[in-house]
Amino acid sequence: MTDTPPVAIERATTHDVGVLHTGTESTDDSGDLPTDRPLRVLIGADTFPPDVNGAARFAERLASGLVARGHEVHIVAPASSRIYGTWTEIHGGEALTAHRLRSWRWYPHDWLRFALPWSIRRNSARILDEVRPDVVHFQSHIVVGRGLSVEAEQRGIRIVGTNHFMPENMLAFTLIPRAWQDFSVKLAWKAASRTFGRAAAVTTPTRRAAEFLERSTGLTGVYAISCGVDVPQYWPNWEARTENRVLFVGRVTGEKQIDVLLHATALLLRDSVDLTVEIVGDGDQKRHLENLAVTLGVADRVTFTGYVTDEELRAAYHRASVLAMPSIAELQSIVTMEAMASALPIVAANAMALPHLVHDGENGYLFEPGNAADLAAKLRKVLDAPPAEYRALKEESTRLIAAHDIQRTLSIFERLYRGSPMDDPPIDESSIASDA
Repeated sequence: MTDTPPVAIERATTHDVGVLHTGTESTDDSGDLPTDRPLRVLIGADTFPPDVNGAARFAERLASGLVARGHEVHIVAPASSRIYGTWTEIHGGEALTAHRLRSWRWYPHDWLRFALPWSIRRNSARILDEVRPDVVHFQSHIVVGRGLSVEAEQRGIRIVGTNHFMPENMLAFTLIPRAWQDFSVKLAWKAASRTFGRAAAVTTPTRRAAEFLERSTGLTGVYAISCGVDVPQYWPNWEARTENRVLFVGRVTGEKQIDVLLHATALLLRDSVDLTVEIVGDGDQKRHLENLAVTLGVADRVTFTGYVTDEELRAAYHRASVLAMPSIAELQSIVTMEAMASALPIVAANAMALPHLVHDGENGYLFEPGNAADLAAKLRKVLDAPPAEYRALKEESTRLIAAHDIQRTLSIFERLYRGSPMDDPPIDESSIASDA
């Protein structure tokens, strides 16, 4: 028996929205799903808002975007509290049905809750039999994706899988001894291979991330599909700068390497560069980084804002001079795309997928990961740029982001859901340019 959620708008029934799927609709000669009716899509995620991270934000934008296009969307995700059940939630201004699973808090992490792994197959079977989706799209292989993929495969339901996960990012929160971590990573990728192997199509945000997933799992034909950004929600600020303000946005955790940014800030201030730094986000490293700022003598120039609203985030992009992204573990970076849509130059670590977005010398600069001196030098190139050169960096960010509009991403996933043929993996244009 579940408790009645206080945030519920209404108790959801199984088929009270959209077109019923009876399994008898006509298809074309290839056996693809018909293109003349809305789809019923079930999205499975181990993390979903109110969680704040890139994977959760992508799943939310995907879900709300599909609803806006007339599809019926169901979400399966861990409950964000002890209250669990099925109800209607509003995300991105759209109503969708959320099946919130009983979850436990993982206390080594600052917010993570996980669905109970020993009951995930039973819950997956129950939800699939109630919803009868046309397609299941899972966002990670860990718990929810594993259960849904096993049960969907048994029912002959089309499966699409997207990977946002790198096991290395979670090692600090697992309490696994360092000597066992390499072996644990191998086990995690082996589990990923089994789960993604059940999918008719596997995707990840960039070509580099796709190649990384293929090497780690032995899978082939992984599609590189940008997470996308709702470009109209972010707009450029072309006003002349009145200060040097460096912005970081994201989870305040170890893999983001914000400490490198603080050390770079100390170097710039030592060289008499007048600047301030704004760090937007929260996480387990916040107190440590605040203390580090004091130790480095930069605390009066660094502001930790914590979590902010979407409106406050857009304002932060507009008052910034440049976005710094020192993270070394980005399969894509929604924050970087939002900043580009806001016409910010970017200085980012030359690691994982960031070079797909940051074209060195065009819309910003890449620096050697972990190298505070190189980060400081690249930030100074942006901050010292004459107005015409600085404007060119901003304009190039807005040009490059066009390939990542969320509407393009939605159209590609609709094709994958229906089983439409893909001659080649749909790689975004900026990835091609950056790899040339």
